[in-house]
Amino acid sequence: MNGKFVTIEGCDGVGKSTQVRLLRERFEREGIRAVFTREPGGTVIAEKIRKIILEKETEEMDAMTELLLYEASRRQHTARVIEPALESGKLVICDRYVDSTLAYQGYGRGLDIETIKRLNAVARGHINIDLTLFLDVTSSEGFRRKGGRASGDRLESESGAFYERVYAGFSAIADDEKRVVRVDASGTKFETHEKLYACLDSRGYLNKR
Repeated sequence: MNGKFVTIEGCDGVGKSTQVRLLRERFEREGIRAVFTREPGGTVIAEKIRKIILEKETEEMDAMTELLLYEASRRQHTARVIEPALESGKLVICDRYVDSTLAYQGYGRGLDIETIKRLNAVARGHINIDLTLFLDVTSSEGFRRKGGRASGDRLESESGAFYERVYAGFSAIADDEKRVVRVDASGTKFETHEKLYACLDSRGYLNKR
């Protein structure tokens, strides 16, 4: 692969979507080429799966069913968007990827970690992540930022205890994986943005036109 694959991870409420938007806007201003995408989603089929996973009407969904839907979405997304972009030498920045599945379905839901790793490997294929930026905000702060339990989608309605387990999962991944960089996201969105941009720039990922 000639391109670089960067994932942005963290609990709900840390400001991931905002940070991805700020990076996209700055890249456009500065002429930096990149493909921005997200999980679950990124393709027509994967976005339909996302709707099934998150809609409130599927509250009775079994945890393993949820996991398999995430992996199906990931496989389609990887094959149709991520892999072709990397093969053509592009920088790909993805809002969530395999680490979220480990943190949410493994640590959060309590599913077997090794099973998730095997399924992640199948869905990912031969794609490797070059860098993961973990927006490190405690679960309690993230829960506060998003206003506690929300009625928007199934995951947003989970309890504070669930997000404590998810945060513990992300922390464990960050400790184990050298590709993960912890980014203190407790400051303003602009302070966090500068940290992310500097991290990408220092690795030579920001090639301008």
